[in-house]
Amino acid sequence: MPVFDEIDNARKLLGIAEFASLKEIKQAYRKKAFSYHPDKAERQDAESEEMMKNINQAYKLLVEYCSRFKFSFREEDVDRAYPDEAYTRKYVYGWFDGM
Repeated sequence: MPVFDEIDNARKLLGIAEFASLKEIKQAYRKKAFSYHPDKAERQDAESEEMMKNINQAYKLLVEYCSRFKFSFREEDVDRAYPDEAYTRKYVYGWFDGM
């Protein structure tokens, strides 16, 4: 079971902020992997190979962490994830409720 330091180091290695979606994690992984991948990188040496292994391990660790995370489907949590939709529902569609 990974500890916080391992997850935090993986996040930093991929250049991800403290709050990130799975989509952002995948984008950061692809960007970083493109720089070090043996088929794409300008230089191919032992350091690049080791870095690519570290990037793959970091990505695997973060995806595993995200897959174990439990999501809340309560209305207030969904509204927090989509604030524009909550405002629209409250002020545009519910404008005359209670009058």
